[in-house]
Amino acid sequence: MRTGLALWPRAALAAAVTGISFPLAAQASAPFVVIVNATNPVTAVTRDELSKVFLKKQSAWNNGMPVTPLDLTEDAGAREVFTKAAHLRSVTAVKSYWEQQIFSGRDVPPTEERTETDVVAAVRANPNAIRYVSASAAAGAAGVKVISVTGS
Repeated sequence: MRTGLALWPRAALAAAVTGISFPLAAQASAPFVVIVNATNPVTAVTRDELSKVFLKKQSAWNNGMPVTPLDLTEDAGAREVFTKAAHLRSVTAVKSYWEQQIFSGRDVPPTEERTETDVVAAVRANPNAIRYVSASAAAGAAGVKVISVTGS
């Protein structure tokens, strides 16, 4: 959905696509934020680690805790921006990756949630969950916290 991309400031989009972390003050204008359960001790993740988690190439945090990625549906505008920023690929390319994984019997894609409200609720309910949402969906949401994403 290309229309969603036009709504984000160019600097924030460029920062997201290059994997540069957003300063706290700029997170409100960022195209997405990454959230985890409030009890999760993780406070930051690299772009590379984020990609590996969402492609299920990494199933635990560096501290050994399991991690459970949750995705938005393909038609969600935030998913397109997240996919380009985290995986440096299009949604179509990631979909092809998952088709290959499924066909070969290796793995299945992360569970998808339809709305950001469902995303926040799923992260709140699962201490191992990681998800991306718009900054406005995460603002003031009880039981979740925003973590920073740094370059590679």
